[in-house]
Amino acid sequence: MKIPYVKMHGAGNEFIMLNGYEALPENLGQLSKILCHKKTGLGADQILIAYPSEKADFRMVIYNADGGEVEMCGNGIRCFLQYIRDLELTDKTSLSIETLGGLIVPNLITDHAFQDENTVWVKVDLGKAVLEGRDIPVDADGEIIALNKTFGEAEMAITCVSMGNPHCVIFVDDVEQYPVQTVGPIIEKDAFFPNRVNVEFVQVKDRQHLIQRTWERGVGETMACGTGAAAVCVAAVLNSLADREVKISLKGGDLELRWDEETGHVFKTGPATTVSKGVFDYDV
Repeated sequence: MKIPYVKMHGAGNEFIMLNGYEALPENLGQLSKILCHKKTGLGADQILIAYPSEKADFRMVIYNADGGEVEMCGNGIRCFLQYIRDLELTDKTSLSIETLGGLIVPNLITDHAFQDENTVWVKVDLGKAVLEGRDIPVDADGEIIALNKTFGEAEMAITCVSMGNPHCVIFVDDVEQYPVQTVGPIIEKDAFFPNRVNVEFVQVKDRQHLIQRTWERGVGETMACGTGAAAVCVAAVLNSLADREVKISLKGGDLELRWDEETGHVFKTGPATTVSKGVFDYDV
């Protein structure tokens, strides 16, 4: 089977974009493992598939590199908007997108100062942060803010937020030197998180600037995580460490976040870059 694809990235978070309006293999989890493999496939963190929706303009389905389906991707949905436009399925600059994590609304910024031939900028309304423990989900009731928990042999203060997918945010003194690749998988698979969890390690530069590294469930450390950045913005405010409008620096670039006090919605602005297009010869 020949599968047309577009490879994109959002601040270094890599995606293989697929058109669900056309024929695709039945086992999408296995397809994701093959396409995302860094050496034998195309190399990506996730595959994103465009489908029609009965409740929104389009539906976005997401599979991680390990083959597991997940709820939402904040960097991916920016790329998704541009992919849909490139397929000429719509000419809208604002779309409603159905995801397992809820209805998300990305908006194309048509005059952003940093846009170029391959990169557009998109502002996304990610909706309200979920703070109730059982709804994130974690194995505890109420809000989880600066809760001391032991993982392995280390105790750390965690703040948990769902942005349609679960996040555990940990503030550290020096994020660059922090052992993310050792600590991340231990926390991801801890029994406290029934659906596993994405883990953000964050250094506060000042009240308007945070530095983030992410251990993403089913993927490993990624260059960026958009919903993670939203969770970090919320967690920093809840811990009185930052203002409601911040720049968050990730390995793949900067994102602009705002947690609106009036509506409770989190807004994220960042780039979506097209890397390459082609056809993958898939042996069904």
